Amino acid sequence: MMELLITMTERLGIIVTIAFIVTRFRFFRQMLNEDHFNRKQQVKAILFFGVFGIIGTYTGLTLSPESLEFNRWVGSVGEDEAIANSRVIGVVLAGLFGGWRIGLGAGIVAGIHRFALGGFTALSCGVATILAGLLAGLFYKKNKHVKLSKALMIGALAEAMQMFIILLLSKPTEQAFSLVGHIGIPMIIANGLGSALFLLIIRSVLNEEEKAAALQAQKSLRIARQTLGYMRQGMNEKSAAAVCRILFDEVKASAIAITNETKILAHIGLGDDHHSPGRPLQTEITRQVIEGGELIVVGKRDIHCQVSDCPLGAVIIGPLKKGNQTVGTLKLYFRHEKEINNVDVELMSGLSMLLSYQLEVSQLDDAQKLAQEAEIRALQAQINPHFLFNALNTINSLIRIDPNKARKMLLHLSQYFRKNLASTTVEWTTLSEELSHLQAYANIEKMRFVDKLHIHYEVGEDVLNAKIPPLILQPLIENSIHHGFKNKTENCSIHILLEKETEASIRIVIRDNGAGIEPGQLQKLGQEIVESKSGTGLALYNVNKRLTMMMGQQSALKIRSEPGKGTEISFRIPK
Repeated sequence: MMELLITMTERLGIIVTIAFIVTRFRFFRQMLNEDHFNRKQQVKAILFFGVFGIIGTYTGLTLSPESLEFNRWVGSVGEDEAIANSRVIGVVLAGLFGGWRIGLGAGIVAGIHRFALGGFTALSCGVATILAGLLAGLFYKKNKHVKLSKALMIGALAEAMQMFIILLLSKPTEQAFSLVGHIGIPMIIANGLGSALFLLIIRSVLNEEEKAAALQAQKSLRIARQTLGYMRQGMNEKSAAAVCRILFDEVKASAIAITNETKILAHIGLGDDHHSPGRPLQTEITRQVIEGGELIVVGKRDIHCQVSDCPLGAVIIGPLKKGNQTVGTLKLYFRHEKEINNVDVELMSGLSMLLSYQLEVSQLDDAQKLAQEAEIRALQAQINPHFLFNALNTINSLIRIDPNKARKMLLHLSQYFRKNLASTTVEWTTLSEELSHLQAYANIEKMRFVDKLHIHYEVGEDVLNAKIPPLILQPLIENSIHHGFKNKTENCSIHILLEKETEASIRIVIRDNGAGIEPGQLQKLGQEIVESKSGTGLALYNVNKRLTMMMGQQSALKIRSEPGKGTEISFRIPK
C-alpha cells in the first residue's frame, strides 16, 4: 500500500506539468474568471477536462487484485486487472470550475474511455467517473473562486465514491474487496492532494502574473505622474534631462537617452562622457526610427558609436510622436543584447506611447494658452465708444469757454488711450501703473461732471508693485459712474481701497453710494452677459473672466449691493 501511495504521489508531477501548461490557454483563464459560458466554450472545456481525465487514466498503474502486483504504466488492461489512476482529478476540476454540465460532459468523455479499456472494474469506474463530475458540479459556486480545501475534499470524496461503486458493481466481489482494500486509501489521498495541487499551481502562476502586472502598472503610473510636468514643457534639453533621470531611476537599463529629429537632447547613465547633449544624431538606426515611426532593437554593431570602447552594447529605440509625426526618439541602452528581454521591449513600447501622449498634451496646452491669450487681448482691447464720444464732446465745448481746461482734459484722454493701447501688448502690469491709468480716466469724468463726482483713494505703499492684469480697475469705476450715478445729481462718491490683507494676498475694494443693484440681477453680474434696460453687464463679465483666467477662481469678483444704498465690488490678488 505504501509503495502504491509513493508511486501515485510521484505521478502528481504530471499533474503539476499539466496545470502549468493550461495556464497558457486563454479559454481556461476565462473559466477561472467568468461564470457564463457559451456553447462553444462549454464544448472546449468538456473536451479539455475529458482529455485531462484520459491522461490521468494512462498515467495510472495496472494492478492485479490476486497477485497485488502493478505495472508502472497503463498499456492494456486484462480482464482480471484494474487501474490505480488520477482520472478523477480532471473530472472533479471540470465540475468545480464550470458547473454540473461541464463536469458531467468531462465525466462522460473520460468515463467512456475508461469503460472501453476493459478490466473487471471497467463499468464501475466508468459510472463513478460520470458521477464524480456531477458531484463536483454540485459544489460549484457562481462569482466565487474555488478554495484549496474544497478541491482537496471533493477530490478525496469523489475517489471514495468510486471505491464504493467498485464494491457495489464489480464482480467477482472478492477481487473487488481486495482491490479496494489495497488501493482505496492511497488513491483517496493522492487524488485529493492532486486536485488541491492542481488548483494551487494555477493560482500561484496567475497570482504571480497579476502581481507582476500590478507592479508594472504602478511603475507606469508613477512614471506618468513624474514625467507629465516636464513633457508638457515640450521637447527641450532641460525637460528631456529631467525625464531621462526619472526613467533611469525606474527602469533597469544602463543608460537612457532622448533625441529630437536632429540631435541628442539628454543622455543619463553609461557613456555620458561621449553621448553628450547637443551632439548631432550619430546612428542611421535612429534616423530609421524617426522616418519609420516603429520601435527597433539592435546590437552593438548597429549602434555605430564613434568611441571604440563604448560600454553600451545594445539599445531599444522607440519613436516619440506628436499625432502622426515622429519628433524624436527614446532610447534604452544595455551592456549586452542578452540583457534585453520581452519585458524590456514591452516596457519601451509603453513608455514611448506614454511620452508621446504627454507631448500631444503639451501641444494642446500650447494651443489652449494661445487661444486664452488671444481672448485676453480681445477683452483688453474693448473700449466703450460712448466714453470716447462724450469726452470729445466735452472737450469740444470747453475749447471756447475754457481752453486751458480743454487742454488738460485732452492730455488726460491721450494718457488714457496710450495705456489702453499698451495694455494689448502686455499680460501683466503693476498696481501703480493701473492706478495711473485709473486716475487719467477719473480726471476726465470729474471734469465732465464738474463738482458732482468725488473719488477717494486709500492705497497702501506696500502694494503698488504687485502684479495685476491690465485694465481691471478702470472698467469697475466706469460701471459705478454710468450705472450707479445715472440718476444721481449730486454727492456722487467712490471709495477705492488697496491694502495688504495677508503676507500672500492684496485686497481691492471699490465702493460707491449709487443706486445699487436689484437682487434679481446681482447673482448674474460677472458670471454672464445680462440683458437689461440699463446695460448688459459686459464690463463686469470682462473683468471677472480675465481675473479668473489669469489668477484663478480665488480672484473672482465679489459683489454686494442694496438698492438705494450703493454697491461694493471686491477681489483679491496674490502678492
